[in-house]
Amino acid sequence: MFEIRSAGPSDAEAIRQIYNHEVTTSTVTLDLEPRTLEEQRNWLVERSGALAVIVAVGNPDTPAAGEVLGFASLSAYRDRPAYRTTVEDSIYVHHEHQGLGVGKALLAALLERAVEHGFHSVIGRIVGAQEASLALHQSLGFELVGIEREVGRKFGTWLDVALVQKLL
Repeated sequence: MFEIRSAGPSDAEAIRQIYNHEVTTSTVTLDLEPRTLEEQRNWLVERSGALAVIVAVGNPDTPAAGEVLGFASLSAYRDRPAYRTTVEDSIYVHHEHQGLGVGKALLAALLERAVEHGFHSVIGRIVGAQEASLALHQSLGFELVGIEREVGRKFGTWLDVALVQKLL
């Protein structure tokens, strides 16, 4: 149905479209401004090695052949050196391909990369009442470790952020 691979420069526009859809229509991100193609390209360039971006791409024998169905990345959790073994995950699936296992495959691949690169802890920050994202993380062993109350505001609504964590 799809394959997981490292993202390359040619994936920037597809990643941008997936992300910008969520920026403008949902609360899965607290970003308020859509990214330009240049910003998206720069975002990809800034991520390499252990913090690289991965994509799920439709297999050749499917209607979504070659299409980027979703993307995921690991990011530094905090700037201070003592936090270097903790990373934060981000997962975005194209709205037409949600519920098909793309997110779970991306998160599982991210966790494998995190282990390969020697990380100890992965944090997920889930905005609002995103039950699907919470369930996805919990299905792969993440535990709810806290709620940040009303830390963001989008579409005129105060939003909580749930913190989930998996120790590797």
